[in-house]
Amino acid sequence: MAAPQEKKPAARKPGAAPAVGEGGSDSTVAATPLQQRFSPRHLVWGAAALFFVFRLWLAAVMPITGDEAYFIYWGAVPDWGFYDHPPMVGWWLAPLLRLSWAEWVVRLPVLLLPFALAALVGWLVRRAPMEFATERGWLAALLVLFLPTSVWNIFITTDTPLIFFSLLAVVAYVLALERPAGSKGWWLLHALAGLGLGLAFLSKYFAVLLGVAFLVHTLVARRDEGWKRWLGFALLTAVALLGPALNIWWNCSHCWANIMFNLYNRHESSGWGKTWTTPFLYVASLAYVATPFIFAYLWKYRQALKDAVAQPGLARTTLWLVSVPLGLFAVLSLVKEVGLHWLLSFIPLLCLLAAVALPVAALRRLAVWMGGLALLHVAAIVVVSRLPLSTWEDSHLYDGIVLTFRSQELLERLEPYANDYVFASDGYSNAVTLGYNARRYFFVFGVGSSHARHDDIMTDVRQLEGKNILVLRKTEPQREEYAPYFREVEILPFEVEGVMFYQVLGRGFDYVTYRDRVLREIKQRYYRIPSFLPMTGCYFCERYFPGEECR
Repeated sequence: MAAPQEKKPAARKPGAAPAVGEGGSDSTVAATPLQQRFSPRHLVWGAAALFFVFRLWLAAVMPITGDEAYFIYWGAVPDWGFYDHPPMVGWWLAPLLRLSWAEWVVRLPVLLLPFALAALVGWLVRRAPMEFATERGWLAALLVLFLPTSVWNIFITTDTPLIFFSLLAVVAYVLALERPAGSKGWWLLHALAGLGLGLAFLSKYFAVLLGVAFLVHTLVARRDEGWKRWLGFALLTAVALLGPALNIWWNCSHCWANIMFNLYNRHESSGWGKTWTTPFLYVASLAYVATPFIFAYLWKYRQALKDAVAQPGLARTTLWLVSVPLGLFAVLSLVKEVGLHWLLSFIPLLCLLAAVALPVAALRRLAVWMGGLALLHVAAIVVVSRLPLSTWEDSHLYDGIVLTFRSQELLERLEPYANDYVFASDGYSNAVTLGYNARRYFFVFGVGSSHARHDDIMTDVRQLEGKNILVLRKTEPQREEYAPYFREVEILPFEVEGVMFYQVLGRGFDYVTYRDRVLREIKQRYYRIPSFLPMTGCYFCERYFPGEECR
């Protein structure tokens, strides 16, 4: 169906009230000099070109972080599932790694993500049956491009496909609502919305929040469709459940790894009242990723917002789809710190809401404020990139910064042992960061944390019996930590950028002792799988403790 034609603002007699959507007296405010010289379309293309060059540079010069290296190894050994999250980001990375392991190549999906989001949001607004739709659409794209994370976030993580597929699901859902209930297009678009939601679920479990938003919107805001709305929602749900079905199938035969991590192993510090600061941190995080300007303008023009959502349409749908997930995060913040990156799937919807609800003149000014903030981010990052590494030596994160930015210097220290030793570290972030830079896998020696458990899939410790192992650490080791597991132990300290690192050289690895002391502790701590979860296999217990249940 062709997109609705853009409505032209009707002429008004002097002194007459402005038409709805023109923004009251505010609509008569002139555009800024920059906006007078360049159309919104030109501004979008100019901003996209500027930020693409900046992001490409940043993606090329910024070292791969521990999280990124973790997911890179998913792509290096692709599978139907991985330890702590569903597999989508690994699937995205697998073909890229066949091309190159260069930083900017593996970051291509997240490098291009803001431009894809801006295009989708802008297109959705431009085709809306409202006044100034074309200008609003280009301004909506600008808002997305000017978000802080659109400037600096070049880190490839599970959030990258989650954000993309979540917005695709929203776009399909919005288009479905424009079709007559029960029509062929209505059915097809509900199915596509479900497909987007299912793929988002295979990226990260937070996709469930968008599913809840679809449910609430169907229940509350689609009553005019009668009982047919539930048929559309049922189709959406049935298609979306293909994602969880695949994930459950893999988990059943792999120790319920995703469930154990997300529901049990990572939540030792959670609980009601354990910290009163987490709700405030949530508000601060939300204000930053969406910018304070969006919330300030939505509040200032709250009457325009009320008018926009009073009628069925894009504004009302968007309000429901963004407010439900953010409200659920607000409740979650009472018991747990809500990560800044958790919010990113829903922030483009705030830009969409502003674009269809605010007066056009206010939308122009909002774009100027957000553009200024985006340029400040660019300037700050350029300045910080010129600072010496020693600037951060007083930070408690300095040892990790040195390991990330000076990995090659650390690896040069290990080179003499490359042929005779298996390389390891005592933590998974350090191990995969070093492994990425060495193009050689480092396993985790010791118990490690809940975040180290993907190494249980990657490494079969039985095969290390009798071998020499080099463990690189940032903290000073005690000889008795390693003596039970080796015939000989030697500790060699060295310094890089003012940070002491330690090489533990273990000769003649004793697998049986390591299994009885270390692997058994890992089993008891991280593989006590609840009895109500049906299990067809568990790599950890089958490998090291055959005949024993992981319960």
